[in-house]
Amino acid sequence: MIFQIDQLVRPNVAALKPYSSARDEFEDFDADMVFIDANENPNETDVNRYPDPQQRKVKEVLAKQQDTDVKNILLGNGSDEVLDLLYRAFCEPASDNVITLPPTYGMYKVLAAINNVENREVLLSPDFQPRVKDILGAADERTKLLFLCSPNNPTGNSFSEDLVAELLEQFAGLVVIDEAYIDFSGRESWLKRLSDYPNLVITQTLSKAYGMAGIRLGICYASEEIIAVLNKIKPPYNVNELTQQRAWKRLLESGKVGVEIGEIKEQKTRLYTELQQVDYVAEVYPSDANFILARVDDAGKRYDQLISQGIVARNRTTQPLCENCLRFTVGTAEENEKLIRVLRELK
Repeated sequence: MIFQIDQLVRPNVAALKPYSSARDEFEDFDADMVFIDANENPNETDVNRYPDPQQRKVKEVLAKQQDTDVKNILLGNGSDEVLDLLYRAFCEPASDNVITLPPTYGMYKVLAAINNVENREVLLSPDFQPRVKDILGAADERTKLLFLCSPNNPTGNSFSEDLVAELLEQFAGLVVIDEAYIDFSGRESWLKRLSDYPNLVITQTLSKAYGMAGIRLGICYASEEIIAVLNKIKPPYNVNELTQQRAWKRLLESGKVGVEIGEIKEQKTRLYTELQQVDYVAEVYPSDANFILARVDDAGKRYDQLISQGIVARNRTTQPLCENCLRFTVGTAEENEKLIRVLRELK
């Protein structure tokens, strides 16, 4: 397959002259300089100045840790903004389409509807793997994006590397691999192969393994050409100063984060074992994420029972291939102990 980004970008986006903010036009800051260019309030509050529109400090740390280049990184107000930018940059409303693989993260479908883009669904196989032949058969000349969530939400499994590689090689549009849960997996990120596939886009987040869901920071890795297109249409100050500060500090705590990930994985192993001992649990699915999907006798009943005991799980029974399935996020040791005790006591 010969990938040509010029044939994917929306014509109006290709012709767009992006907004240039005051901080985009001036990058070399000096503490002694007088800034009267951006109509800011001059009184110091720690956040009276606009944030760096390109989030350079955060990107520099990410680039070093991931062995990539700053030019291959885009940051967004959560991964949802990154995903929305992909729709807005590459999908012509009421004309183009995308492919998603249910059961999967629901925002792909929601964003398709918001952007008036057809969402073509190709169910995963019974063992929750992509069906390559069916996916390629569902695509046509107006198919711009293919979303692969790996490790997948809500199933928890990672997709076969061979199947993903086959899709990257044969799909004519952008292949977006959502790696929100990659830090909990033993698999290597597809970021290591970014240079091998010009149509590869990888999204990650600080919300899961880094424990920073409240600051809303999503990460996109792609070729310099794709990142340049996305930068043309992103809001000028899409990541606020407080988010940038907290993200930068947390990224420097990689050792601490690694310990926390290890603890979550240990708790997941324990929870997996305990769930298998519960009488009304029919199946517990292996997971590369920080949650476990389990099939029970009656998901609605068990969900309500857990709520009555002050435990909020996720009922996924309405999702394809997930009938009577509950999804349990791995909590603290104390939270998991309460969950296990309550599950054992339910009748």
